[in-house]
Order: sequence, then structure tokens, then C-alpha cells
Amino acid sequence: MSETKVPGLNVRITSKNQLDNIKKVAITKPGQQALFLELDQNRPLAGIIQDICEKWGIMHPEEFAIQFSDSNKQQIYITERNRLDISNGDVLVLTSSPSKTAKEIYETMKDGKPEDKLLAMDKLSTLARDITFSMEFITNEGQELIKNFVQEGKFHGDPMACLLRSFMALMDHNLVSWNTIEPEFTKKVANYIASPKHGVKIIQPSLEILESVILNNTELSKHKEVEHHVTPEKIVVHLQASSALQKNALALLNALFLKAPPEKKKKINASIQSRSFRNVIVTVSLEAWNKDWNAANKANQSVLNASQTVGSEMGHQLYCLQTLMLNMHEARMNTPADAEDPNVLKQIEALAKICFEMDGDTNQAANRKSNLYRKLGFMDQSHPAVDFAVHTPPGMLALDNIAYFSNKYQENCVKVVLENCTRADEHDCPFIKASIMLTKALCEILRIGEPPQDEETSYYPMFFSHDKPFEEFFCICIQLLNKTWREMRASTEDFPKVLGVAKEQITRALQIQPPTFDAFRVRVNQLTYAEIIKLWERDRKNKEEDQAQAAPIVELRKMLTPEMKELIRQQRLNYLTEGSKFPKYTTRGRAKEKYWQWKLTPNMKTFHYGDCAENDNLSLEQLGNKLSVTDIKGFVTGRDCPHVKDKKDKAKTAPTGTLPKTKFKYLSHNALAEKMTNFSFAIQPVNSEPTDMLCFVAKDDVEFDMWTDGLNVLLGHEMTSPQMKKDLNMLLDMEIRIRLLDAEGIAIPNEPPPIPPEPDNYDFAFNDM
Repeated sequence: MSETKVPGLNVRITSKNQLDNIKKVAITKPGQQALFLELDQNRPLAGIIQDICEKWGIMHPEEFAIQFSDSNKQQIYITERNRLDISNGDVLVLTSSPSKTAKEIYETMKDGKPEDKLLAMDKLSTLARDITFSMEFITNEGQELIKNFVQEGKFHGDPMACLLRSFMALMDHNLVSWNTIEPEFTKKVANYIASPKHGVKIIQPSLEILESVILNNTELSKHKEVEHHVTPEKIVVHLQASSALQKNALALLNALFLKAPPEKKKKINASIQSRSFRNVIVTVSLEAWNKDWNAANKANQSVLNASQTVGSEMGHQLYCLQTLMLNMHEARMNTPADAEDPNVLKQIEALAKICFEMDGDTNQAANRKSNLYRKLGFMDQSHPAVDFAVHTPPGMLALDNIAYFSNKYQENCVKVVLENCTRADEHDCPFIKASIMLTKALCEILRIGEPPQDEETSYYPMFFSHDKPFEEFFCICIQLLNKTWREMRASTEDFPKVLGVAKEQITRALQIQPPTFDAFRVRVNQLTYAEIIKLWERDRKNKEEDQAQAAPIVELRKMLTPEMKELIRQQRLNYLTEGSKFPKYTTRGRAKEKYWQWKLTPNMKTFHYGDCAENDNLSLEQLGNKLSVTDIKGFVTGRDCPHVKDKKDKAKTAPTGTLPKTKFKYLSHNALAEKMTNFSFAIQPVNSEPTDMLCFVAKDDVEFDMWTDGLNVLLGHEMTSPQMKKDLNMLLDMEIRIRLLDAEGIAIPNEPPPIPPEPDNYDFAFNDM
């Protein structure tokens, strides 16, 4: 392909901004030699098209436009609105303008030959994605033509699929209201999803169209038209038939569910909760869950984030269906109990009878009611139904959960209640209060009462596996709460803390998206109170480590380090002032059963020392010997000390009586010699020989580090001990935590905010009046 330069398109430029506006592209057209040009984004497109047409000798440049050659782009035609999408190296195509193309397609579809009509429909299904073309096609009444073709039903197979896809693409531009859809068109599209025989190519756009009719229509009659022709039973067929239709089928089901009136919602929910329907939904949700799980394993990421990578659209639809199902409990959640309602009182008495085998017909049982209600955890024993009225939400939903638990899992319910009855009053977990507050917590965790969120993809397959999913969820969680209460050895005032731990256990167990309630039960029981404490501690450390890497924190640590080192230096000198007692050594070895005590004077100028007994603690005045700090030449540690050189070899034959009495007295001779070496240091006075060094063995690593750090401070050297580094990190961490208390919960940026630009001038005037 040879290169041809186009006169007038290659404009000389001098500034960097002008260079950025020049895009090097190729222009092609069937039957013409390709043009390579520098397209100036500052020039009008009409002028550029005119220059190209002149080069190729094409008349009427106003009838031409430029297209992207990449058919995957959402906008195919290049206009003044989207021309900034052009990049260097793009291959562009000179083609008929959108208005001319739209008119040609319309006329061909209306009056053309059959084979030409098919080609026009196929071309339309591609170009309809472009808003510029769509505006022209709709202006030519092309959309009305599509609706007529669909309603007449003359086309089948691929032609009808092209028409439906084109109609959906045209409507996606929001150029025409969905209120304009006629009932006959809706009925015809609905008929296509009534049977799988029409094929995926037709059913998929049909599902999309009906979903949009429901969601985007403001007229209730339009919703009813779809509801009349489409039922959950017709939709479920496509969940079983093809994975390609599952997302669209679920989306339509969710649209019907979301926009239906309350009574209709109950019928849809009943259909979804039927065993046959649930089996299909469970299969679909587990397939999507397995995809997320496998993708997470391959990407080495948690399943919590996996649904955002693979099948996120399917995950979103499953999340929406789950939310709509759980929101069916919203009415009961917001309904307070009527304290005089006989059905409510009957449920409460049935609970007491189950738990305590109370005979409601005897006078003895009547006298026991108040006491039994107290044991059950009612706050108002005289009018127990009031508890479900005062706490709304969760209102009647809490009573529903309690009734379900006591009837379905009677043995477990009795066990929970009686276990608390055997505890002292201050340590029992009030069952009714716990059930009410737990129900409220579960509603918050599952966001019952909130509409589905647009970007959310977290769903839990276990909620599709049971006809009473929320009640089953409660039954597991109330037993968990009782178990956690026992593990924490809680008392009545600890109730909020226990509930908080239980919420954490439940939330963390849900993070793995358990496929079944049994899997959830296993996971949540693994998260004991002790495990939650460990996880909290790990999260805290991870958060602190992340914060410590932030540039502002690193700079703050650097700024605080000198101050913290000064605190450590002062602490080391104070330690030396308190003094220490050491086994007495000379360069020839240990002086048997002898000790000496060393103390630094408060003015930090002189050491006082002298002999003492093992249990003595002498005052500064009682220590008769002195060594001025200025008379210290230096000190050595470890094997450089004269009293421990070759001590390891000598320890092999040393009698037990020659070993010092330290906390290491039960170690072998060799191990003890090694310990002595590690904790040994020796001070060398000025004008003295190495054999005249003052020898010491510290009792442990802390004392050794304190004295070597202190001596380094007195001699003007840097502290280098491991204890110093540990103390420095601890002090810096504590100081930074204190300084960041006011910033709790605020994310610390890695980079400081940008400095705003300087003002145009500095002619500021301040009026003090």
C-alpha cells in the first residue's frame, strides 16, 4: 500500500498543544488507494472530508462521513462529539453519511427484494448501536417499520433476530419513550419467549425488550400487559434450556418482581419458592458460584471478590433476586405486634408450653406464666406481646422467627432456653430479647427493606435452597449467639458486646458465599470468640502496617525518631542510676560466691561500686570505690572480654561449683558458657592494660542491653542494642497512634494533596471593619 499525502491536511505546527491535536491515521475506501494523513483535530470534519473527496475525485462530499474500522466500538460514525476518540494509527473508512445510509436501509427494507431486505436488516443490527445513525433512522420512521414487521410476523429466524436486536439497540439511546410501545407489539414479543423452539437468537432480544418495557415504562397498563403474557413459569424454561439466556431470563424475572404490586409480588414469590423453581435457581446460582470459585482460585484471590470478575452480570441478577425475595419480609419487619391480638398471645403461650411443658388449662400454669415469661427473657412479663411492639423493627418478624424455631427445631429451642435457665440471673442470655435483637441485626446484614443496588454482585446460594431461607438463617444464628454467650462467659450488661461478636461471626461466614445452610453452619461454628479476637488483632496489625507505609506516616516517624531516642537515652541512664548487682569476675575468671554492685551518680559523672552479698542492695554512700566517666576509655562485649575468652572450651572440664548462680544454672556447661559470652561486657579504664579491665556478666539480655546502651550514651556513642530498636518502635507506634486519634476512620493518602496554583495576582485587600 503506497503512501499518498493530502494537500491541506498536513498543517505546520509549532507548539506542544498543537502537536497533541495531530493524529496520524489512514483513510480507506473500497476501490481507492489508501491515504495516510495527519488529521488536525482543530479543523472541522466537514473540511477534512471535503479534502479527502477531492483527492479521490468524489462528488457531493456532504453525502459522506468517516467511520471507525473497528466494528466493536459503540459509536461507529465519527462526529464532532466523539472525534477525540481517534488515536494515532487508527484506520478510518470513508463511507456514506448516516442520513444517506439510514434512508437507503429504510427504503430497502420497505420495498427492496427479499435478499436485499435480509442484507439491510443485518446491516441495521450493526449500525443501530451508533446514536448518530439511530437518530437519522428514527427520523425516517425506521423504528415504526421494525415494529410493523414484528407485529406482522412475516419474518422468522435470523431476519427476525436482526429486527429485535436492532429495535433494542435503537431504544437503548433513549431517543424514543418506551410508553410508545403498543400492546400488540408487546404480545408478539412475549409469544417468542413462550417456547424455546424460537431459538436463542430471537428469545434473547425478546427477553431484553420485555425487561425494558417493565423497567422504563411509566404507565401501569404497560406493566400489566407484560404480566398478562409472561409468568415466572414461562421464564424458568429458559433458565434450564441455555446458559446464554440465563442472565436475561433472570433480569426479566427480577423486573416483574420489582415492579409488581404487593399482591402480585406474593404470587411471584410463591412461585419462586416452589420446589421445582428453587431447584432450577439453585442449579443456576451454584453454576455461577462455581465459576466465581474457580476464577478466584486461578487468580489467587478470595471468593468474596471473585463475583466481581467472572459472571458479574449473572451475580448481579442473582443478588437482585435474593434481595427481592428477602424484602418480602419487610412488611412483617415494620409491623408492631398488637398486644391484644389473640393469635400473637397464642404463639407466645405455645412457645412457653414447648419450652416448659406448661398446661395452659390449669390454674397452676396460669400462676406460673409470669415466672416462665421472665425465664424466656420477656421484658414485660405481664404483657409479653408488648416486647414485639416496642421493638419495631423487627416487630412481628422476630415473633415469626421464634415460632418457626420452636416448631421446626423444638429440641434445639428447648436446649437453648433451658441452658440459660440453669445459669445465674446475671449470666443468663434472655432468649426473647436475644431473638428480637438478632432478627434486627440479620435484617441489617442482609439489608432487608433496601432496594437492590446497581453495582452489587454478592449473593448467597444457600438462600435459594430452602422455601423458608430467612427463618432457617435465624435458627442457625440464634444457636450461634447462645454458643458465643457461653464462650464469652457474658453477663447481662455484656449483651451488646456479644451481639456485636455474633454479627462479626455471621458477616465473616457469609464472605465465603456458602452454597448451603450446612456449609454456613460449619463455617460460622469455626469462627469461635477466640478466633474472632485473633482475626480482629490480625486486621488491626494489617491496618497499622498499611498505614505505616503511607508517605505521611513514614515522614512523621522520621520526624519523631530523635525525640524518642532521647527518651530511650534518658531511660538507660536512669537504669544505670538505679544500679545493678553482678557476679564478680576478674580476667582470670569468676570470684567464687562474690558479688559487686555498680551505680551511676545522679549527675551522670561517676560510677560508685563495691563488694556486696548476693541479697544486698547498698546505697550510693555505701559503695566506697569510684570510677569517673571521663576515666573510661571504652568497653568490649562477648568474646572480646578477657574473662570469657576460650571459656567455652574450659567449660567442658569445669566443676559444677565454678559455675555462676544464674537463671541458666540447669543448662549444660557448654550452653552456659555460651550464655555467659552473650551477656558479658568489660570496661577498660584510661591508662590501664587489657588485663586490668573491669569484668561483668549480666543476668539476662535486658540487663545486658541496658548497660551497654547506657555506657554508649555516656561515651557519646549511638545505642545499637536489639532492646533499643524494640523500644524505639514501640514508642514511635504509641506516639503515632495518639497523634492519629483525631483522624480515626479517615483514609490517609499516600501522597500529599496537590498545591493549588498561584493566583493571577497578589492584590489582596483585607477590611478590618
